[in-house]
Amino acid sequence: MKKIQMVDLKGQYEGIKEQVNTSFQEVIENAAFINGPQVQQFQKDLEDYLQVKNVIPCANGTDALQIAMMGLGLKPGDEVITADFTFAATVEVIALLQLTPVLVDVEPDTFNIDPEAIKKAITPKTKAIVPVHLFGQPANMDAIMEIAEEHKLFVIEDNAQAIGGNYHSKNGKTYKTGAIGHIGATSFFPSKNLGCYGDGGAIFTNNDELAHTIRGIVNHGMYERYHHDVVGVNSRLDSLQAAVLRAKLPKLDVYNEARKEAANRYNDAFKDEAHIETPVRKGDCDTHVYHQYTLKIKNGKRDALAKHLQEKGIPFGIYYPIPLHKQKAYADSRYNESDFPVTNQLVQEVLSLPMHTELDKEQISYITKTIKQFLNT
Repeated sequence: MKKIQMVDLKGQYEGIKEQVNTSFQEVIENAAFINGPQVQQFQKDLEDYLQVKNVIPCANGTDALQIAMMGLGLKPGDEVITADFTFAATVEVIALLQLTPVLVDVEPDTFNIDPEAIKKAITPKTKAIVPVHLFGQPANMDAIMEIAEEHKLFVIEDNAQAIGGNYHSKNGKTYKTGAIGHIGATSFFPSKNLGCYGDGGAIFTNNDELAHTIRGIVNHGMYERYHHDVVGVNSRLDSLQAAVLRAKLPKLDVYNEARKEAANRYNDAFKDEAHIETPVRKGDCDTHVYHQYTLKIKNGKRDALAKHLQEKGIPFGIYYPIPLHKQKAYADSRYNESDFPVTNQLVQEVLSLPMHTELDKEQISYITKTIKQFLNT
């Protein structure tokens, strides 16, 4: 059996090695390292894939979120509602811009932001909602967009974990995640479903005026060299990373199908386990792209299982061990523990297993048998 890894980027590289190496050589020979042809072509390819009018590449996913908020013109003191159960980058950028983060609880089955909790958190200062499509499953965007329209709020989709996922709206249309709200942001961190070989990110929007503003922001506020029209940052996707992403994008649906197949094998193995709740998948089988395969380990057995997996050489992750509202950087007297019953329970139960495109039957069999034997002894 091959060594089990949480993410097998080397194995994935073997399938695109020739194209990546050739593209790298072209970039090096042309010396167009920033905003070169590879970046421009990737931008167009991703626009076509997502069926969105504007993709603006940037340096990383955290920048993508920050620039999205800058582009919307949010001001210090404006309140932005987001999920308590997610990675810190989502709330980090809110605080960096001197906006006011408002953390709310999530749904117990999808782990995504709870629309009912959003409604309760809205005040006259609320200006935006940031749903996170956590672990690869879309949030309830129909409900979120209805709330936003009623209260005249912006919606910024954090699509870092769900690129390639589909959302089937109740209006009968199917959208790619990240292309539903007013603006979307994603990360191309190497372990993502669409990852490069360094840092990278992108912003999506169908609003041409907003896209124009953002194109200036990512490049020091310049539309013409040395003419700074808006306050900007230095956040650009380099050509080498774009070359990797161009090689991977045509394979993204295949990569995501491999993840779904692995998830189905996990689900079948665990279906009768009393101590395990497997991930819920809302909607059709093309909605969840399994950036993570995250179990809920019941009856207080999670930490003991984690120790056992470590002893057996099986990698795992606990995403996330501490709620954002309990993090020192984001603690606030406004929060009451009674507002976060789901998140507070999830941090005690969640455990993510290896999930990537190269995961095979033998590895999954070993992982699942090891877990079942431990939980049933």
